[in-house]
Amino acid sequence: MSRRSKINLTEQEVADYLKTSRTIILVSNGAHGHPHPMPMWYALEDDTTILMTTFRKSQKISNLKRDPKVSLLVESGDAYQELKSVLLYGNAEVIDDLARTTDVLYRVSQHRGEIGDSAAGDDDAIRQGMQKSAEKRVVIRVNADKIVSWDHSKLGGTY
Repeated sequence: MSRRSKINLTEQEVADYLKTSRTIILVSNGAHGHPHPMPMWYALEDDTTILMTTFRKSQKISNLKRDPKVSLLVESGDAYQELKSVLLYGNAEVIDDLARTTDVLYRVSQHRGEIGDSAAGDDDAIRQGMQKSAEKRVVIRVNADKIVSWDHSKLGGTY
């Protein structure tokens, strides 16, 4: 058995890791050929579909309009034996819809733990408060075509 197969995360481990992580690195292709990595807050549509928002006029959106191919990276660990990552490859879809953007802003805040379960009245007030920001933003949706993962702690101290 290769070391690679020993450190892969299962589908459930990938899903759990994405559910508990808070920041993802979005790498788009810049105008001059250089990768353009940006840290992003995100939410999950399902286990491997990532939702983010960004300003409509951002460099990321210019890049994605030119080339929708992206890589997404979530990583953790400080020492080699702690390194854990999920790398997702896919095409980004830019969604310019106020209601959807407001919903994604809300879901990102939930994912980050900034808002919890609230009464319907509170929920409406929170969403209404997010609408001003949502007016300037769009959604980036990425459904992963390929996932690569590793968890060095699975090596059990043998490196």
